[in-house]
Amino acid sequence: MTGSSFLSERQVRCALGFRALEPSTLALVVAVASSYQRQGERLVVTDDNGAHRPIEELVGVDGTRTHIVRLEPGPFHVAYEATVPAGPSGATHSDDPRSNPADEATLVALRQSRYCPSDRVEGFARSIGELDRPLSETAHLLADWVFEHLAYEPGWSGPADGALETLSSLRGVCRDFAHLTISMCRARGIPARMVSAYAPGLTPMDFHAVVEVRTENGWEILDPSRLAPRSSLVRIAIGRDAADTAFATTLWGDVALDSAEVVAVIDGDLPADDHVTPVHLH
Repeated sequence: MTGSSFLSERQVRCALGFRALEPSTLALVVAVASSYQRQGERLVVTDDNGAHRPIEELVGVDGTRTHIVRLEPGPFHVAYEATVPAGPSGATHSDDPRSNPADEATLVALRQSRYCPSDRVEGFARSIGELDRPLSETAHLLADWVFEHLAYEPGWSGPADGALETLSSLRGVCRDFAHLTISMCRARGIPARMVSAYAPGLTPMDFHAVVEVRTENGWEILDPSRLAPRSSLVRIAIGRDAADTAFATTLWGDVALDSAEVVAVIDGDLPADDHVTPVHLH
């Protein structure tokens, strides 16, 4: 389960139904990150008559792939599928961010963001465990606290809720678990960011949100909800919080989501996960 482990083949797909209520432009973030090898990859956007809509791809420096689609009013459908072949898991560097904090990804992962106001939870975060632990141990301790104290309750939180609302209610879904963990990690000086992913083993199946922290072990994955084994995840996007990793964002116009189906499976048995061993993704 470490950076040198071997992973089985994974198949992922999604089918999304939308309605454009006026001429609109939509940004889709459903394709697996560019760092993965991909086989049989296919992304199509069709209108209600089956006509294909043109798609423009933008690839970020972090490997996130955004697809821009311009739409006329009416229903349309998004279908994506890909196979990630078997191979070694992601490698990572191992320098401590406290000795080398000046790269852009680390700096961004230390800043407050819309859903993760780390300054508002600093006092609380500093009350959990000793302050002189190694970064990885502290990050795992904070994720453990979230797992142990939050109830996973679909439908409880709203799209505007952030870490403060989650800490107040102690309820939410995977994105809420991730937002609170990110906020507390940043409050303790640990660079932290959100990762959206396909997650074999997730029940109920959906897009999944987990946390990536930079420690003395490099960038490692935490799942405070513990709903799927970390080493089976397939990264889609990286961001400061859910605002940066949403699977669909209306840039102009008015678009409604009518349906969503997400599937992620692995060849063979799901790997075990002790949620202690460092896990790294491509």
